[in-house]
Amino acid sequence: MTASYDAIVLGAGAAGLFCAATAGQRGRRVLLLDHAAQVGKKILISGGGRCNFTNIHTGPDRYLSQNPHFAKSALSRYTAQDFLALVESHGIAWHEKTLGQLFCDQSARQIVAMLLDECAKGGVEVHCGDAVGGVDHADGAYRVRYGDSEASAPALVIATGGPSIPKMGASGFAYDLARQFGLKVVQPRPALVPLTLPGDDTLFRELSGVSTEVIARVEGKGKGAPAFREAALFTHRGLSGPAILQISSYWQRGDTVTTQFVPDRVEGWLKQAKRDRPKATLRKLLSEDLPDRLSQALCDRLGLAGDLGNLSDKALGAAEAKLARWPFVPDGSEGFAKAEVTAGGIDTRGISSKTMEALKVPGLYVIGEAADVTGWLGGYNFQWAWASARAAGLALAEG
Repeated sequence: MTASYDAIVLGAGAAGLFCAATAGQRGRRVLLLDHAAQVGKKILISGGGRCNFTNIHTGPDRYLSQNPHFAKSALSRYTAQDFLALVESHGIAWHEKTLGQLFCDQSARQIVAMLLDECAKGGVEVHCGDAVGGVDHADGAYRVRYGDSEASAPALVIATGGPSIPKMGASGFAYDLARQFGLKVVQPRPALVPLTLPGDDTLFRELSGVSTEVIARVEGKGKGAPAFREAALFTHRGLSGPAILQISSYWQRGDTVTTQFVPDRVEGWLKQAKRDRPKATLRKLLSEDLPDRLSQALCDRLGLAGDLGNLSDKALGAAEAKLARWPFVPDGSEGFAKAEVTAGGIDTRGISSKTMEALKVPGLYVIGEAADVTGWLGGYNFQWAWASARAAGLALAEG
């Protein structure tokens, strides 16, 4: 026997939970399905277990998409301040970290509990633990098979995310479903992911665990991307840390990633140091700004030993230029297994930016990470989940 609903939401992550709650609280009978045994698994591990649930600097310029204006509408209609008000209404204590990132004081479980509470207020039926066995559409209704059950509804919401972090159960299911209904998919790729370095940079692998603040840029096909000033971390496989994760979303194979190792030093600082401190060494100077192991490795690569006073201005100028844009040419990334999110996804040029409904497939909606919208590190992807879910949830209630 087929159970009937007003809407079926596939995926009980951030976007799916919030969309179901929004529609349910406005009188719609909603079924929320997830193949995992519990809802919100990626929420629970986010932000070191404290959930970086939004960013107060959210704006459309902090998102990547082949349709760059798509996110503007939803983000403007449901803001970081709107979600923060919901968090506070549930008595969840929070704090701001660097760069506008907002975290729970206690646990990400509070966000999941809040979303489930909002679903309960809307009478949402939540079913976990059964994979979707098939989806079809006929006579104005979507039919979804899961476990030994079947449900139908005039509206279906794809909120199953992308393939990042497959150990959490992530997959490309959303893309298969989109293609089934004739929607295009922008090639998915890992984003917010550590980059790997080839053998030429083996020296830096000896620095595994060393971290320092840099300004990271990308040059090549991804040129034109923003520069990010945050920490970079050397790993046994290459480069990681917030600055590298940020730039990885823009990096394409063959591109060079440059790091500015002493971002607070002004142009000409080495030549000035030669005049002011001729007996100092370059390693001594660098160790005042950088971890000692990194200072030594950079000096070894630059090949400048001895007192500054004995080095030519030309050599110091060249060293300064190299330190300001130290080039790395990654040979890849650590892939979806280590990617925090997926870039690419269901092509938003086939989706309404106001309602999240497919333009040529009535009743089919795409929200959250499943769509080709990828935010920066630091709560931006959660805010896209909330905003796109809100837009779809309101559209479901009006439909």
